Amino acid sequence: MANASQQPAAKAGNGYVSEEERRLAEQKRAEKARQMQALNLQRENILSQRTSSPARRQALEAALAHVESQIAALS
Repeated sequence: MANASQQPAAKAGNGYVSEEERRLAEQKRAEKARQMQALNLQRENILSQRTSSPARRQALEAALAHVESQIAALS
């Protein structure tokens, strides 16, 4: 008979999460937070740039749209 103090293995619906699953979930959260931070820094950098060149302005607008779409995809 199994020892009652042993924690059952992680199974769907039993309410228990293995240490491995917990660690993987934390790694995923940390990676997502790093990605969001990097994207927000890129966004701030783009917004801080000023130019009188129409071509450069268009490139900045395209870059901003791309970064904002990546942020939305992560959210």
